[in-house]
Amino acid sequence: MGRSQPKLKEKHWTPDMELEIQKVWEQEDTYRFNPESEKPFFSIDTPPPYASGKWHIAAAIHYSQIDMIARTQRMKGYEVYFPFGIDRNGLPVEVETEKRYNIKMLEYPREEFLKLCKDFLDEAEKDILSISKRLGISADFKNYFQTDSDTWRAVTQATFIDAWKKGYVYVDYRPNNYCPRCRTTLADAEVEYRELPTKLVYLKFKVEGTEDSVIVATTRPELLPACKAVIYNPEDGRYGWLRGKILTTPLGKHVPVYEHPYANPEFGTGLVMVCSYGDKMDVQLFRELNLEPTIILNEDGTLNEVAGKYAGLTVAEAKELIIEDLASQGYVEKVEEIIHRTPVCWRCKTPLEIVPMKEFYLRQVEFVNELESYISRVNFYPDWASNYWRDWLRSISSDWPISRRRYYATEIPVWYCKSCGKAALPPPGKYYRPWKDDPPFDKCPHCGSTDGFEGERRVFDTWMDSSISPLVYNGYGWNDWLFTKLGSSDLRPQGKDIVRTWLHYTFLRVHQVLGEPAFRHVWISGMGLDSRGRAMHKSLGNIIYPWPMFEKYGADAVRFFGASEAHHGSDFRISEAKIEGSFKFLQKLWNVARFISQFEEPGGVEELLPTDLWILGELNRSIERAMTGYSKFDFFDPANEVRTFVWEVFAPHYIELVKARAYGDDISSKESEAARWTLHYVLKAILRLAAPIIPHITDYIWRSLYGGSVHKELFPETREDWNTPYLSLGEKLMEFDSFVWKTKKERGLKMKDPISIDIPSELKPFEGDLRRLHNII
Repeated sequence: MGRSQPKLKEKHWTPDMELEIQKVWEQEDTYRFNPESEKPFFSIDTPPPYASGKWHIAAAIHYSQIDMIARTQRMKGYEVYFPFGIDRNGLPVEVETEKRYNIKMLEYPREEFLKLCKDFLDEAEKDILSISKRLGISADFKNYFQTDSDTWRAVTQATFIDAWKKGYVYVDYRPNNYCPRCRTTLADAEVEYRELPTKLVYLKFKVEGTEDSVIVATTRPELLPACKAVIYNPEDGRYGWLRGKILTTPLGKHVPVYEHPYANPEFGTGLVMVCSYGDKMDVQLFRELNLEPTIILNEDGTLNEVAGKYAGLTVAEAKELIIEDLASQGYVEKVEEIIHRTPVCWRCKTPLEIVPMKEFYLRQVEFVNELESYISRVNFYPDWASNYWRDWLRSISSDWPISRRRYYATEIPVWYCKSCGKAALPPPGKYYRPWKDDPPFDKCPHCGSTDGFEGERRVFDTWMDSSISPLVYNGYGWNDWLFTKLGSSDLRPQGKDIVRTWLHYTFLRVHQVLGEPAFRHVWISGMGLDSRGRAMHKSLGNIIYPWPMFEKYGADAVRFFGASEAHHGSDFRISEAKIEGSFKFLQKLWNVARFISQFEEPGGVEELLPTDLWILGELNRSIERAMTGYSKFDFFDPANEVRTFVWEVFAPHYIELVKARAYGDDISSKESEAARWTLHYVLKAILRLAAPIIPHITDYIWRSLYGGSVHKELFPETREDWNTPYLSLGEKLMEFDSFVWKTKKERGLKMKDPISIDIPSELKPFEGDLRRLHNII
């Protein structure tokens, strides 16, 4: 029998070889979804990444693991629908376009601004698509979606029209989070908080009818013209004497004093100004205390004429000037520099204001209990991740403001009758632009007037588009035949940072449309951090971009690192050294496969030796552990199980033990066939077990040795007849190997030199292979 040339000619695995196999996948259309398949369907609601420019490596790892889910389900026998989309709506592109061209959106012609946005997006999405393909993501890139396409926007508008008809939408004038930089309303879910430096100003308020004065500490002195009350905590014994009193502000306004538990006796002086509006709590206090608001902020973040001499100033300018003025008049007791938890815009990080505006709202408060009931019906991965959504649901106290005063987003499909002023909506099915287009009707459905209509100029919150992704992907509103087969998506994979937006809004919207949960499975990932545990940001200079990693180590190394670094749901730290370590494992796997490739695979085997049965038992155990991980879409266990099995068991022990037998030197053909059959059997199992995680190298080896694609195979299964008593001797067997190698080294012997050493009695079943490996005499 002897030796023959390996079928794997290359001595090393290189990143360029991944490109070769990708060309094969593209030519074969390996991952094409077959809607006529008789297999059970499994559809993935792939997060549409935002076309904002370069991806860092944490995002690449996140999407590679979503691909692992798709590959896992295919190897479990599912027909997997794995669409891909690009998110192209909303604030980020508008902000980027303003920066790039040094223009202001609201001062630029709308049509021209939209074109500039689209040009930027067309360029920016190329990098995302290139990285996704280079990662080996097996999604459908030939038919990828864009959230600003006419099709997607038409479905968004259709679901709004449906919600309007069901009474889920209403218009109201109320205080909202407002970003003066972006000039738009924000939902609570879009508010972030930062610890920012600010001034805590101690102001003198006079007690009306007395010679007394009190000190009120505030971080918002510029809102003094809008002050309507002062509160103190009823448990604060210092201020009981103020009950029922009237105070005079430094600006001469008279305001009542109330007791209220919101006042914190430990902050400032314990007396709190109630203004319209410093924060969300002010809004609540105005309602509870039945106060009449005085609005002093314009939509651009400047103070209006009600603010008197401070009109036209920004909030920051007004704050500095009013402190200066009041100090000169003797009203400022002191000023402290403090760090204050400040609400900021999720996109531009500008501190937010509370400004009353007329907006469209989608009802959500009344659906909270129904949505929470879905938590017990949906599988969360990890299971504790359901708490993210549960906690958010229990914090919701207001409906969702869905209208925005922006340009690059889906338009609200409403026209207003010029006679009666009432809203008229078109039939669903088309994409409408009311700010530009005439309505598809001539007569007002309310008053019958034909005097014309005024189109709505506002657009939707971008989450109105993103939240229907499991519907649009699967054909809702544009391919009824496909949607009938698939329904809403089976699985939502996403990051924990957008649970309160994308996940929540999707469950809400699909519930309102279909009356059922949006998904059967929800997969929530942790965050990829730098080697010091920090999030990756340009400002920190710690971003790792994926392209250099692909060029040095390949996509499989990046994928394997991401899978093996932490259990699903946990944050993980990223470093090039660890990616390099994953690349070394790929080399080990290649070397193992290359060694085995020199032996023809026997068609069958009559009898296996104890050493063969031992490794097959070890393989059984590895398959069980790996499949437990795959069943939870947690790739940590499969990745580490494969690496441990190959690097610590199969390669250093089994392969070394059976080398002589496989070569057939002075050994019966049956014993040799048993070794060669086992080598190939185990290798094929390893390749299938690792295929979802490292798809390039596994398919390259499979095609070279066995033909076809490993990605058309099913996962390996355990066999009961492999669970023999020899498995229990595995640890002792490997310990004995190590003992002999160590002894030879201590004696100055080469590994092939003969040695006289006793084989333990319990290892007698392996005696033949042990003697050949260690040259025991």
